[in-house]
Amino acid sequence: MALLKIARMGHPVLSHVAEAVSDPTSPEVARLVEDMVETMLDAPGVGLAAPQVHVPIRVVVYYMPAGRDENGVGEPITALINPVLTPVGLDRDYATEACLSLPGMAGVVPRFLNLHFSAQRLDGSHFEREVSGYHARLLQHECDHLDGILYPQRMDDLSTFGYIEELSERDVEDEADGYESGENP
Repeated sequence: MALLKIARMGHPVLSHVAEAVSDPTSPEVARLVEDMVETMLDAPGVGLAAPQVHVPIRVVVYYMPAGRDENGVGEPITALINPVLTPVGLDRDYATEACLSLPGMAGVVPRFLNLHFSAQRLDGSHFEREVSGYHARLLQHECDHLDGILYPQRMDDLSTFGYIEELSERDVEDEADGYESGENP
């Protein structure tokens, strides 16, 4: 396994639609997934899309930390090949997101609360599932990378976008003014 270089905002690989994987069972895809998992965990992150490591194909790896998913126990590391997301309903929420391709930055992003996804596994089999909350947010974030979209492009209030360090200081000031950390005044 190998650590891969993560592309940062501005690199062209992050602004193009990734190609579908024709053979999810190929040794090259399996090796890429192993390297992506190692890179994601080393970064550290909870998700990584192939374009973020300079490979323009439709592959995502992720895991859910305990307590962040709908059942509270987490999800193991999962690879999605050629994922397709479909929102379930129109309900959205706003939450702060960060990204390995925008190191040190964060912003408040609207995302669908519930979604259905389908994908292929490394053995070529298809699976599908409905997810909600943080799980849905994480998949939308990672799959946006497959379509050449970075989270700032989804934001509708760029005043919430900035360096994490600066935003944290502003949150402390906002709390002094009666606002809870992360809440928009």
